[in-house]
Amino acid sequence: MRLFTPVAMALEGVGIALDALRSNKVRAGLTIMGVALGVFVVVAMSSVVRGINESFRRDVEAAGPTSFFVYRRPIGGFNACDGTDETCPERRNPAITMDEVSLIERLPSIRAVTAHIGTRAKFKYKDKVTTAGMEVYTPNWTEVDGGDIYPGRSFTYAENATGAKVVLVNDKLAEQLFGQSDPIDKTIMIDDVQFKVIGFYHYTASPMGTPTSAGGGDSPKAIVPFEAARRHLNLWMRGNNLIVKPHTGITTEEAVDDVIAALRGSRGLRPTQKNNFDIVTQDRLWMIYNKLFGTFFVVGLALSSVGLLVGGIGVIAIMMISVTERTREIGVRKALGATRWTILWQFLVEAVTLTGIGASVGLALGILVAIGVRTAWPSIPASTSWGSVAAALGISAITGVIFGMLPAVRAARLDPVVALRYE
Repeated sequence: MRLFTPVAMALEGVGIALDALRSNKVRAGLTIMGVALGVFVVVAMSSVVRGINESFRRDVEAAGPTSFFVYRRPIGGFNACDGTDETCPERRNPAITMDEVSLIERLPSIRAVTAHIGTRAKFKYKDKVTTAGMEVYTPNWTEVDGGDIYPGRSFTYAENATGAKVVLVNDKLAEQLFGQSDPIDKTIMIDDVQFKVIGFYHYTASPMGTPTSAGGGDSPKAIVPFEAARRHLNLWMRGNNLIVKPHTGITTEEAVDDVIAALRGSRGLRPTQKNNFDIVTQDRLWMIYNKLFGTFFVVGLALSSVGLLVGGIGVIAIMMISVTERTREIGVRKALGATRWTILWQFLVEAVTLTGIGASVGLALGILVAIGVRTAWPSIPASTSWGSVAAALGISAITGVIFGMLPAVRAARLDPVVALRYE
């Protein structure tokens, strides 16, 4: 009959590890803290990034799965230069005009084109003054936006054409200007020009904002008709960009080719000349976005690895001390027939138990952070995936095995005669 079964040895190792925790609280606590810190960073960052990804994906797809964006020049994150005309020839690109908007709208493959300028302005109502984002749109903006308008309404094509001074405000801007009162039909000042509030806009956008937005998350902002802003406000027309929505059944690639051909033709570009505009598809946007957050995640992994290294060193220290303190016990076990593998397994289980407790603490803290972020910032639906849970527990187990191997091997190699004589 064998002295130990694998299950019995594992349970015994867990029990010994728990005894070590109780008898050496500070020493074991430092070990657990290091592992917990590493796991916490991984779980918390992956949960928050997962929430931001979901929020950003929702914002981008609100325009439609095949929609894309047209800019005067490459926007931040897509091109790097020092800001001079010599190194950034795109700065001299002509602005996108409303005639070009009409040209693109007439293409058979295109369903709708929304012109947009994102900027900031000063808003005033009675004695309340604030600076906030201002989204300037053509009337069909509701086709490419995921928000709701209630109470009130959006502006009409006629109001846009006549330059009617009407505005929609979102929850945050309404709260800053009007408090708890109803904003509908009230008159506010935008850069010292009177505008009438006709709608209450509700939408919690991604913290990153959309590629065309004047701000992300639940930041205060207003939506103003394109013509009203052009005629009455000091609008920077070179900031005009487009959201292009193809007809159903038309692929993004087909629509992009049509728009490129139309714009190149209207601008008289020769075949050898580069485009003096930029088109960003959702795939390209996601590629740059993932690259950006991939960098953040690598930094997070580097930080977590430091925590795991500290925890691993703690595992080595506490297990080496444990081997020294239990040298005589190991000699007795070997004298009774325990093999090297039996001793090795017992100490590895003990090391993995220590790191597993640390991982559980870090995992719990990471989940609490995800819940806290989701509660404090509804625009970030942070959540912990089962993959993150499995990865946290797996990393802790691997850490325990790697850093617990040296003490375990030392214990397994002890000479039973020498161990029995140890005092």
